[in-house]
Amino acid sequence: MTAIDDSPARDPDALRADMVRALRAQDGVRSEPVAAAFAAVPRHLFAPDAPVEIAYDLHRTVPVKKDENGLELSVMSAAHLQAVMLEQAGVEPGMKALEIGSGGVNAAYLQELVGKQGEVTTVDIDRDVIDQARRCLDEAGYRQVRTVLADGEGGVPDGAPYDLIIVTAAAWDIPPSWIGGLTPTGRLVVPLTVCGTTRSIAFERDGTGLVSRSYNLARFVPMQGEGAAEELRVMLREGVAVQSDDIRVPLDAQALNRALDAPRLERWSGEAYDLPDELELYLTLNLSSPARLQAAGDVVERGLVEASALFGVPALVSEDSFAYRTRRENADTGGFESGVIAHGPGAEVLADEYVTLLRRWARDHRRRGAATFRYLPGPAPTPLPGNAVLRRHGIVTATWH
Repeated sequence: MTAIDDSPARDPDALRADMVRALRAQDGVRSEPVAAAFAAVPRHLFAPDAPVEIAYDLHRTVPVKKDENGLELSVMSAAHLQAVMLEQAGVEPGMKALEIGSGGVNAAYLQELVGKQGEVTTVDIDRDVIDQARRCLDEAGYRQVRTVLADGEGGVPDGAPYDLIIVTAAAWDIPPSWIGGLTPTGRLVVPLTVCGTTRSIAFERDGTGLVSRSYNLARFVPMQGEGAAEELRVMLREGVAVQSDDIRVPLDAQALNRALDAPRLERWSGEAYDLPDELELYLTLNLSSPARLQAAGDVVERGLVEASALFGVPALVSEDSFAYRTRRENADTGGFESGVIAHGPGAEVLADEYVTLLRRWARDHRRRGAATFRYLPGPAPTPLPGNAVLRRHGIVTATWH
C-alpha cells in the first residue's frame, strides 16, 4: 500500500500563507492590500505544470513558453518581484488597469486590488500565452479580467485611458500609446532596460512626459514585437562578447579583440566597492560610450577577463579600446576596493574616465534610490544632453541627487 503524503508543506494554502509571511519579512509586501491579494490568489493554478512548491517560491520563475532553442519567451515572474511592482504601482480600489505581457496570475492580483468596481485588462502578443492566461484566470475564478491578443506596443486603446499600466516584460522604449493611454494622474510601472541593465521604474505623468517616483531591481524576458530592443552584440572571441543599445557606441569586434590581447592596465579608485546594483546603474547611465562586457566561466578561469564580467559588467568602449569595473580585497576600504581594467591603445584615457566616475559615485551618490528618471517623448534635442539615452520614441534621462 502506498502512503499518501498529506503534509502541510505540500498544501497550497499553507504554502501560500508561508509565501505571504516571507514576502513581508523580505520587504516585498509592505501594505495590507497587496498582502491580502497574495493571500487570496491560488498562485499554483497559474503554473499547472510546475511543482506547487516552485509556484510559491519567492524568487523562482516558472516557464510558460520556450522557443525552439529552449530560451524562455514567457514566464510567470517570481512572487517577490511581482509584489515589489504592485507596491510601486499603488493600486487603489476602482482603478482601471492595463497589464502588458500576460501570464494570468499578476492580472488576478490586480483584480483583487482594484476590487469589484475596478477593471483589469491583460494583453499579450502570443496566442498560446494569452490562451493559457484565459484558461487559468477562469479556473481560478477571475472571469471578469479581460484578455486581449495584441502587440503590447500599441496598448489597448478601446479601454483607455487607464489609471495604471503595468508592464511585465523588459522594455527598451516607452511608446506613445502607453503615455497617451494614461489618465492625467495615471501611473506607468515598467521594467526599463538600458544597455543590459534593467530597473522596474514607477513613472507618473509630467506634462507630456514621465518622471519616476521609485525604482527597483528587476529581471524579465525581453519585449517581443514592435517594441523589441534595438541592440548590437559582437563576439570578440569565443566566450567574450560586448553589446550596446546606444547607436553612438562603436563596436568593432576585430579592434576590440586586438585590444584584449594587449597588456592590461589596472587602475584603482581608493574607494569602497559596495552597493553593486546601484553602482552598475550609475555607471551604465553616466559612461560616455557605454556597453556591456560579458565573459564565459572558462575565460575568467584563464585570467583573460575578470570575474565581474561573468554576468555582464558596464564597459566603456572606443573604436580600439575598452575598460570595465573590477574589485580587489582591501581592508582600508571596508573589505573591497573598486577599480578598472583597461585594454588597448586608449586604455589610459578610458581608465581615467572610469575611475573618475567610481570616485564621484563614492563621494556624492553612494546610497540607494538616488536617481530620478525622466522620459521625454518626441524628437531628440541636438546636441543630445550628456545624461540622456536615445530611444526610438524619445529620450531617457537620469539625474543623481
